[in-house]
Order: sequence, then structure tokens, then C-alpha cells
Amino acid sequence: MGGWPSVPDQDLPTRAFDYQLPPELIAQYPADQRDESRLMVLDRATDTIEHRRFREILDYIPARDALVVNETRVFPARLLGRRAGGGEAEILLLRPLAEAHEWEALVRPGAKLRAGKQVVISDDFTIDICAVQPDGNRIVRLNTSEDVHAVIERHGHVPLPPYLDRPDEGLDRERYQTVYARERGSVAAPTAGLHFTAPLLEQLRRHDVHIIKVLLHVGVGTFRPVEVEDPAEHDMHEEQYQIDAAAAAAVNQVRAHGGKVWAVGTTVTRTLESAADEQGVVRSGPGSTRLFIRPGYRFRVVDHLLTNFHLPRSTLLMLAAAFGGYQLIMRAYREAVDRRYRFYSYGDAMLIV
Repeated sequence: MGGWPSVPDQDLPTRAFDYQLPPELIAQYPADQRDESRLMVLDRATDTIEHRRFREILDYIPARDALVVNETRVFPARLLGRRAGGGEAEILLLRPLAEAHEWEALVRPGAKLRAGKQVVISDDFTIDICAVQPDGNRIVRLNTSEDVHAVIERHGHVPLPPYLDRPDEGLDRERYQTVYARERGSVAAPTAGLHFTAPLLEQLRRHDVHIIKVLLHVGVGTFRPVEVEDPAEHDMHEEQYQIDAAAAAAVNQVRAHGGKVWAVGTTVTRTLESAADEQGVVRSGPGSTRLFIRPGYRFRVVDHLLTNFHLPRSTLLMLAAAFGGYQLIMRAYREAVDRRYRFYSYGDAMLIV
């Protein structure tokens, strides 16, 4: 990973978040059992690293603390079809628009899918390219006589991340999804939560840990690297979130009574920090966020973070460095490579206490 930069954490250039990862450490499939994943535990107070199994997370979260999870559900947003000329085409649905049959989408091949073109998914399901937006995204119309979501579920493929070098399989419908996923809307999983099982969550409840659910739909922008040298110039993607009144009240009550907030993933962290005021009081309601958390950020709500191992030069790695401290995080990544941890969405987990 090279030497450490001599500039303050808050002024780190994007290249400081680069690291070398052997391709074979990118997990192509999940662990046989969700909670069998490895768990690297970073203690910021002692500057130490431990190596555990995920199910041992029970040893770290005390009674009356809050574990906050993102209950978004990944939907099979990837649709494969053919163009009028016979060539292959791919539509990645991003979000529905006001009219149920119209969506914002990414398309491939972009040069051949201009406004006015059509993609045939099946005999009774076609997609019209209606408009090209300034950012290159398309507005598309889904033509079907059936319920749109039912048709997407039947024909769609799991939108696996680009670094998974394989087509989606049957197991991905279950495993690229948290066990508590409820409301569909994400094109990428909140991967820190993939390690939890229903029995493990029940054990936490029995230990009097408050399990609180919020919602943030994960967009494709989560995979986009920071390409400018100064992270402050990066155009952060926007995502929609929702915190209901009961969830906000529960988080605020835990904090008021001296309990700590454990965020399951970067999506929960961005949701809570976006919805909090300067005193760390979380407000309920819907919202959208472009919050870019990087070294120098002052956390107002989140006390501990569970996360996976992220791509080089990514906003997610920068968030982890902001929370755990740049030096400790990058040392942990080097140790993870040396100890052959499994990386990215289907990989192992990191707990920062």
C-alpha cells in the first residue's frame, strides 16, 4: 500500500485510498452460512485489531444499545433482451417515476439505444427508450398488460456488482439480500447486513439490544470510484431514505439514556447522520442525501460501525477511514490482505468499536 501521506486526514488526496488487492480475494460467492464470515474487530481506543467470526459479534454489543439496520430490499433490476436489429441489450432499472410504467434506467449498449428505440424482453414485455438525460441515463417505458413489479420479478436478474465476474444464479435471490429486507427499491444490497441470521438477531433481542430499522434505497452510484484527486470535488450520488417516527424516537431515547448506536453499514450511517441535527437528535420523515462522509467529518449519532471491506478510491472506504481513523483503517486493510480475508459484497466484515 506504500507509505502513509504526511498531510492531515481531512486533506487526504484520493490516491491515499488506493491499495493493491489480489483478484482472488474478491469473494465471488457468499460464505456457506451467513454468520460464518470472518469478523475483523478494530478498537480505536487501543489501536488494536482482533480476528473473530461474525457470530461472535454478540460479545461486543451490550444490552440497551441500539443496532440500526437498513430494511431496503434489492429487486431484480437487470433486464436482458434484444434490440430490433437482433443485438443483445441490457436495461438496469434505477427507480420508478411518477407514472408506474416509466423508469429511470441505465442501458447497454448506450450508443445503440437512443430515444425511439425498443428492447424486447419477451413476447409480451417490451421496453421503449423514451428520452436520454444529460447524465446519459434513460427514461424508459415498460410495456406490459400485467402488474409491472410482477413482470420485473419474473424476468429480472439480480443486479450483482460489476466485480462479481459471473452471471447471477438462483442462490443470489436469497443471499444478495438481508434476512430483514422489506421494502424493494435498491439495486445494490446493504452488504454489512448480509451476515446476520434470524437466530442471531433473536439472540441480540434476548440480550436486550434494541434493533431499529430505517430505510435507504441503495443506488448504483455506490460502486462509482472517486476519480478526482481532491475528494472535495467529487459529485456525490443522491439516495432516498425514510425514518419513521418510532425509529427516530427509539434512537434518540437510547442516546438520551447513555446507550450507544451501532450502525449496520455505510447506508445506515449516512441515513442517521443526514437526518440528525447538530446535537445528534434524529428527525423522522423522508429525505434525500448527498452526504459525503470522509476524514475530517464529525459524527453526531453513530458510535460504532459494522461494515464490509470496500473498493479502493471509493466513497465507502473514505467513510470507514473517517470513522475508524485513516491510519488504523489502512493498516487493517493491509492485514486483511495478508490474512486472506474475503473482500467486497459477499466478503467478510469489519467491526469498528
